[in-house]
Amino acid sequence: MPKRILTGVVVSDKADKTITVKVNRKVKHPVYKKYINRSKKYSVHDETNKYKLGEIVSIQENKPISKTKKWVVIN
Repeated sequence: MPKRILTGVVVSDKADKTITVKVNRKVKHPVYKKYINRSKKYSVHDETNKYKLGEIVSIQENKPISKTKKWVVIN
């Protein structure tokens, strides 16, 4: 099965080798049929501390690296 790939914005780069990425998606409301925005934050492994606040990055699902990190940067 292919690994999921998501695109989002870096919202935190304070931790060592970890960035926090906010991913937005649009979902259709079941009753009103309007599209609404939903977002989620992911802890992502960044081996070289290369990515900074505000950058747009692509992330890919990976085997667990720690308790919360299950994604890696693929840019």
